[in-house]
Amino acid sequence: MTDPIADMLTRIRNACAAGHRRVDMPTSKFKTEVARLLRDNHYIADFKVLEGNGRGVLRLYLRYHNELPVIRELKRVSSPGLRQFVRCREIPRVKNGLGMAIVSTPKGLMSDRDARTANLGGELVAMVW
Repeated sequence: MTDPIADMLTRIRNACAAGHRRVDMPTSKFKTEVARLLRDNHYIADFKVLEGNGRGVLRLYLRYHNELPVIRELKRVSSPGLRQFVRCREIPRVKNGLGMAIVSTPKGLMSDRDARTANLGGELVAMVW
């Protein structure tokens, strides 16, 4: 697998489309930080890192409202073959502020609002709405 973040986002998209309440995937520090951002911005209910035979498992509990998933769409912006870097003023507003962009800054992963507040740019990882 060349892009584990794209795999994570695809697993979440597929689980939402199928109506699952949770989704499991291999864990990493980066994926755990993405899950923390999604939880803090109320896109998922919670997440857990389960220790298993050799490799850990990241379990996300998806959030639904009126039997529809809260996450309407996840889009990977930067990929290993074509990185997308943005300055602070170039960070896009997703759905006029209703969505969220995930930005990898020198101070860690941040939402677009936090990155603008901290006046930081970085790699534009994904967009969620």
